[in-house]
Amino acid sequence: MTTESRDIALITGASRGIGRATALRLSSNHHIVAAARSAEDLETLAAEIQTGGGSCDALVLDVADPAAVARTLRDVRADVLVNNAGIGFLKPFLELTPEEWNTMVNVNFNALFHVTRAVLPGMVERRRGHIIIIGSIASRSAFIGGPCYGGTKHAIMGFAESLMLEVRDQGVKVSVVNPGSVATDFSPERSDPSWMLVADDVADAVAFAVDTPPRVLLHRIEVRAAAPKKR
Repeated sequence: MTTESRDIALITGASRGIGRATALRLSSNHHIVAAARSAEDLETLAAEIQTGGGSCDALVLDVADPAAVARTLRDVRADVLVNNAGIGFLKPFLELTPEEWNTMVNVNFNALFHVTRAVLPGMVERRRGHIIIIGSIASRSAFIGGPCYGGTKHAIMGFAESLMLEVRDQGVKVSVVNPGSVATDFSPERSDPSWMLVADDVADAVAFAVDTPPRVLLHRIEVRAAAPKKR
C-alpha cells in the first residue's frame, strides 16, 4: 500500500503514551500525521513508524494555541482524527491554581474545538471521516481530586454526542474511547501499575472503532482493567 493510497490519521498528543501507541497501531494502514509539543519525541516516533514500513509526518504543535492550530493544520487532510492530547493536575479543588485549571480546560476541552474545527470541514466536504476522542471513565465517575479534570471529561461527552448528531448524516463518525487507569507517564506516581491497562489496549480500541464498516458507528467504548487493584 503506497502512502498516496492510505487514509490519513491525525493524532494529537502523539509523542507518548496512548497517542504514541495509537500512532504505531494505525500506521500499518494509515499515513500518520503526529502532532505534539516535543519535537524530539516526534522524531523518534516517526523513525519507528518508518522502520516498520509506515509513513509519518511530525507536527510540533500546542493544541491549546488556537492560532497555531489554525496555521499548522490549515492544509492537513485527515480521514481519521484522534483527539488524544490531555493533561491532569489531580488534586483537591482548594489546592488547584488558576493556571492549572485553565491549562486543563484549554488542553482537554477547548483544544477539541480548535483541532476538530480545522479538519472537520474537509471531512464533511468529502462525506467521510472519523473523529475519535480519548476521554476517561472520569466522564461518569467522580473522584476526590477531580473537580476540573473530571469536569473536562464530562464536557467531552456532551461535545461528542452533540457533534455526532450533527455530522453523522454527512458521512462523518464521532466516537469516544473512555479508558480506566492506564500505566503511562500521565500518572507516574502510581507505585504498582501491574493491574492497569497499557497504552496498547486503548490503541486497540481506537483501531477497532476505526475499522468498523461504514454502516456501523461505535459512539462510546469503555475500556477497563479486567482485574482492578485490590484495596
